Amino acid sequence: MPDIPSAPVLLGNEPGSFPHSVLAERHPAIIRQVRDAFPYGPEQHRALDALLESCTEGVVEPLPADAHDRDRWRDWGLDSYAGRSWFDVPWLWSESYFYRRLLDAVGYFGPGPWQGIDPFRPSKLAELDAGETDEELAALDALEGEPAEERARALLHGSLWGNRADLGFRLSAAGAGADRPAPGLVADDSDALWPLLPPSGTGTLCLVADNAGRELVPDLLLVAHLLDHGRVGRAVVHVKPYPYYVSDATTADVVDAVRRLLAAPGAAAGYGRCLWSAMADGRLTVRAHPFSCAPLPYADMPGDLRGEFAAAALTVLKGDLNYRRLVGDRLWPPTTPFADLATPFPGPVAALRTLKSDVICGLDTDTETELDAAEGGRWRVGGTHALIQVRT
Repeated sequence: MPDIPSAPVLLGNEPGSFPHSVLAERHPAIIRQVRDAFPYGPEQHRALDALLESCTEGVVEPLPADAHDRDRWRDWGLDSYAGRSWFDVPWLWSESYFYRRLLDAVGYFGPGPWQGIDPFRPSKLAELDAGETDEELAALDALEGEPAEERARALLHGSLWGNRADLGFRLSAAGAGADRPAPGLVADDSDALWPLLPPSGTGTLCLVADNAGRELVPDLLLVAHLLDHGRVGRAVVHVKPYPYYVSDATTADVVDAVRRLLAAPGAAAGYGRCLWSAMADGRLTVRAHPFSCAPLPYADMPGDLRGEFAAAALTVLKGDLNYRRLVGDRLWPPTTPFADLATPFPGPVAALRTLKSDVICGLDTDTETELDAAEGGRWRVGGTHALIQVRT
């Protein structure tokens, strides 16, 4: 491990900070959203009220004694943080535990009639069914006449930008060979990514998904293209074992996305058929490891998961949360080398992320200066900038 100076762990106890706004404003709003999404009964409403009071004015409380994952969360630090304010423990841990307690409140883990009911499913399905999704899928038709390499590049940028995927589907020579990142793209290591997936490749691609809906669809389109054109022999899509962070993808969300593609006209349906066939014959599998919901960095992953990623030709980590877990949820100087912070990851890794939190590394000094001068600190959290960073 390189000798990297330490950086402060992000906490939520500084008023006006982004982490504080998530804990003080976003989490109460999510509780209200969940309450309105289903006709929950009095028991669920009381539990949601208690969670609201706990996370805004109270302290972290232990899981019930009969919780199926109580020992796991104790290993993940629950004994150290119980009794402390949600705002005074590491932000990554606090956020993750909030969603675990939210599922408890609505009866997700059962037993009972609400067992296994995803409290975020209505919003996920609404996004899949939106007219914007039709427009983004229709854009695939324009790619059909392009060379496979150009389609791969467009689909990579579609995966990067998620629900702004239409931007990625527009092939543009402008910026493709530019010396500086394209507008909005603060770092671009994509030239280092493609050699890890050579034509007629037989290796495995691991894609660690982020959000469901319109952000998962372009991830799956990229996987389908790489499988169909022999850039990888096998792909593994890692998802969450239970609903998490409002829109994070689960196995059910993968199935919904594939069905959405199959039902679409034009080229999109062909991608759907490719994915369906690949799942049926084992070239594409879905993995939901418990560590995917851990409030810990990837440096602390268990041995079985470490072995899977070590054996892959490339692991693509999608989204902001995976980035925070990869480099550490700390306020690094933005010019800290990405490769240094990603060193503990056990194999070649690429981060595809739109910027939605303060954590950032791997920028050059000029880029950081220009961003700060133009936007202050807003560029870190607004989702208007993105990056592709690779450690081979």
